[in-house]
Amino acid sequence: MKKINIGIIGFGTVGSGTVKILIENKELIKERTNLEINIKKIATRNTSKERQIKVPSEMLTSNVNSLINDPEIDIIVELIGGIHPAKEFIMEAISQGKHIVTANKALLATEGDEIFSLAQQKKVEIGFEASVAGGIPIIKILREGLIANKIKSMYGIINGTSNYILTKMTDENKDFSVALKEAQELGYAEADPTLDIEGIDSAHKLAILARLAYGIRIPFNKIHIEGISKITPQDIEFASELGYKVKLLAIAKETNGKIELRVNPTMIPKEYLISKVDGVYNAIYVEGDATGSTLYYGRGAGSMPTGSSVVSDIIDISRNILKNSIQRIPVIYETRRNIELKDMKDIVSMYYFRFFAIDKPGVLSKISGILGNHNISIASVIQKGRRVGEAVPLVVLTHEAKESDVLKAIEDIDKLPVVAGKTAFIRVEDEESYR
Repeated sequence: MKKINIGIIGFGTVGSGTVKILIENKELIKERTNLEINIKKIATRNTSKERQIKVPSEMLTSNVNSLINDPEIDIIVELIGGIHPAKEFIMEAISQGKHIVTANKALLATEGDEIFSLAQQKKVEIGFEASVAGGIPIIKILREGLIANKIKSMYGIINGTSNYILTKMTDENKDFSVALKEAQELGYAEADPTLDIEGIDSAHKLAILARLAYGIRIPFNKIHIEGISKITPQDIEFASELGYKVKLLAIAKETNGKIELRVNPTMIPKEYLISKVDGVYNAIYVEGDATGSTLYYGRGAGSMPTGSSVVSDIIDISRNILKNSIQRIPVIYETRRNIELKDMKDIVSMYYFRFFAIDKPGVLSKISGILGNHNISIASVIQKGRRVGEAVPLVVLTHEAKESDVLKAIEDIDKLPVVAGKTAFIRVEDEESYR
């Protein structure tokens, strides 16, 4: 039986889950793979910290270099997160010919080119299943299961914190700040929740997924990112009346040789399966030209689900070592097709607008006139309450329109003396967008 030695950097939430699975399921892994996965060393800042998962004290070290420089360690598992010093640890380990498993989406999204290039050059493997959607094997699906498909579109709920907050706002009519505080108290949100609620975490994951789906290098700063902090219970209520739910979606579409990449709050029809994904769960919809629509659902974070994906990568790489088939699957696929990223102003979508308009005759005609002048057609209108002479919410749902036209129309509408405050808008995805 082949023995594979691994060194783990980081013994936090994901590291603990990984170690727990490797220890408790060691015999199961042996039976299924004919491999012995041996944890040789775990590097952690605090070697004396009390942990739920017990390991021999001699297995722990605060010296990361002792793992990287150990010639007996085959695979380095990086689970500390962040850009630095994680990048330096990984680059040094690759330089020494060690294979890598990482859950670090921020690092791969922003520094992936350099890391993948060195791994290709040094002929080592990089496993990164755990970097996106926790226990959902979406990386393997894109790299292997759907390898023969042209990916037409892909959208997903890939941040559990934001999904939990929006679920609470929807089901319990809570304000954003109240739902966020509850998420923090339950440990679903960090003390500084910016990466989650402002869409940055989702964008990191989208960059990785889009690179796999389309085979192009994705400059992270080219992804359009909006978060959920401006969504109100009122928007969610109006969306419901129109037959929609509000979700933070990461969206990728290829049309006419250009790829659209964005993260933003999105209204989706209630009957869509993905609209029923609530709480901290994740779901990713992928449309292939051969498979048609497929949907992948599960826990998007957590010690054990993410640890499961880490162990899956460890086993995949160990099997390749055993069979002498390193880089059987390329480190990263790159296409030679000429594909461009679509400018956000050129995207086409349906839109939800919420105006605060003075309740008097002729206001709707003025607003609809400006929308018409900018090639925007109205699908539905809702007006709540009557307070003659005062500002009341006026909601408009449009047919498909171009983003540049929408922004110009809003600029003109906000100048009207009968409109109070700035117009809120949310993009809408449904069959009209995916026909």
